[in-house]
Amino acid sequence: MHAQRGFTLLEVLVATALLAAGLALAFATVRAATATAQRGEQLSQRSERMRAVEGFLRRRIASALPIGFETLPDTGEQLRFVGEPTRMRFVADLPDYLGRGGPHLHDVELFDDGDSNRLAVSFTVVAAGQAWPESRPRPPDTLAAELSEVRFRYRGLDEDNALGEWQEQWESPGVLPLQVSIEIVDADGRSWPTLVVALPQAGAGGAGGLFR
Repeated sequence: MHAQRGFTLLEVLVATALLAAGLALAFATVRAATATAQRGEQLSQRSERMRAVEGFLRRRIASALPIGFETLPDTGEQLRFVGEPTRMRFVADLPDYLGRGGPHLHDVELFDDGDSNRLAVSFTVVAAGQAWPESRPRPPDTLAAELSEVRFRYRGLDEDNALGEWQEQWESPGVLPLQVSIEIVDADGRSWPTLVVALPQAGAGGAGGLFR
C-alpha cells in the first residue's frame, strides 16, 4: 500500500497563479461591463436631455406670435422678434401646465458661468404691446447647462420675395423670421443635431418675414 502523497510547493504555486489569473480576468470583465453600462446610461441621459431641450425650444419658437412687446421711443416701431447670436426674444402663449397662461415674452439667452455656459429662458407677461415685469422677477429657468457654445440664426424673405440667407442678427425686429436655426455644443465639444424651426405665424398680419 502506497503512502498518500501531498502537493508539492511547485504545484501549489502553479494553482495559486492560475487562480489569481482567473480572478483578475473575472474582475476585468466585470469592470468592462460596468464601464459599458455607465457609458450607455450617460448616452441615454444625454439623448433624453437633448430631446427634452429641443422639444421645448421647437414648441415655444413655433408658437411665436406677431405681437409687440416693446415700442421704440424714437421711431414708434414695435418690437415683435429680436434675434441675436446668443439671445432671442419673442411673444408666445404659455400653456397652462407652465402655470402662466396668455401671451408672455420669451427671453432665451446664453449665460456665461465661468467654466461653461448655460442656456436659460425667462417669461414676462405681455399686455397692450408692452412687457410687464413682475415686482420680484423670477430667475431664468435653465434649459441646458455645461455648454461651450450656442448659436442662433434667422431666415426670412429677401428683396426678391425668395428665401434669404441665414442671418446672425435678425434685421427686421418688427416682423417674425420664417425660420430659426439653433446650434448647441456641449462643454466637452460634442455638437447637438442642428435644430431648424419654422414659424407658422411669420406671415400673419401682413409682411411677416419680408426683407426690410
